[in-house]
Amino acid sequence: YICTMKTRDKILKLLENQSQMTVHEFSSKLQVSRQYVHRLLNDIEEDGLLEIVGIPPKVYYMLKPQLDAGYISEITLDDETFLSQHFLLVDPLGNLLEGLDAMRYWCEKQNLPIQKTVSEYIETRKKYLAFYTDNDLIDGTEKLIKTKGMDRIGVDKLYYLDFYAIERFGKTRLGTLMHYAKQGQNKTLMKQIVSEIRQRVYRLIDIQQIDAVLFVPPTIDRKVQIMKVLQKLLNIDKPVIKVEKIKSQIVVPQKALSKIFERVTNARKTFYIPEQVSYNRILIIDDAIGSGATINEIAIKIREKGIAKEIIGLAITGSYKGFEVISEL
Repeated sequence: YICTMKTRDKILKLLENQSQMTVHEFSSKLQVSRQYVHRLLNDIEEDGLLEIVGIPPKVYYMLKPQLDAGYISEITLDDETFLSQHFLLVDPLGNLLEGLDAMRYWCEKQNLPIQKTVSEYIETRKKYLAFYTDNDLIDGTEKLIKTKGMDRIGVDKLYYLDFYAIERFGKTRLGTLMHYAKQGQNKTLMKQIVSEIRQRVYRLIDIQQIDAVLFVPPTIDRKVQIMKVLQKLLNIDKPVIKVEKIKSQIVVPQKALSKIFERVTNARKTFYIPEQVSYNRILIIDDAIGSGATINEIAIKIREKGIAKEIIGLAITGSYKGFEVISEL
């Protein structure tokens, strides 16, 4: 045990002097096995002293900046639990930080007092949580109806699972996961999204007695398409309605269009619903609602084909102030 402590202290001392090191470098300098170094590094990480950068085989270890204990002593267990449920960020090195660790990092980078900022975050976040229905959904139907440029409304109800972003603090937990999962084509983050939303999606399907589902097809060519991954991982035990994205000579993705009327026109002209079986109530699922044009126009086409009597739209994230355009998604 004494030997372990001495070697552990040497590791910490090396990191103070050299900022970042690999397991191989520790092993060479300390003349101990890599397995032993790994064990000690795991212990140090569990104590909250290390940052790990990279993925195998290239992994570097760094000391994590430590806040004065007085700064976080007044943060209650309830506050810490709330942060773990709602606050998440990705640092510039691609590390996923959650809860108090994420808030601490956020405060350090903006030179903000952590206790005061935690209280302000919780107050702000709770203001947005007040929009949730009893079924843990945000109802965006009225916002869609009031959106200028929507000459017809195709959905009976439109829901989303969280706002994409909130005031001051930026992207929500789901908004952050969605952004990096989609832009980085990151299957690990996509799996995390599904694990966090699965039960709410299933509950909506059960409560609304959904007969069939439709997954909005991607508009941009990517090697890993998030909607296809979501469809596979959600594995909803209902018939899937086919929808085709018509390709043009020049592909114009929704995110490239800055006006709502442009997005409406794009969705109206580029999605095609083949003739198929009719259902009583269907659910259209999309990753994010910006203008609402895509889900709404697909719903209109479904009505024109007589495929469903009732249509419900669901997105993982949606805008807060009306239906502005979320260009980064």
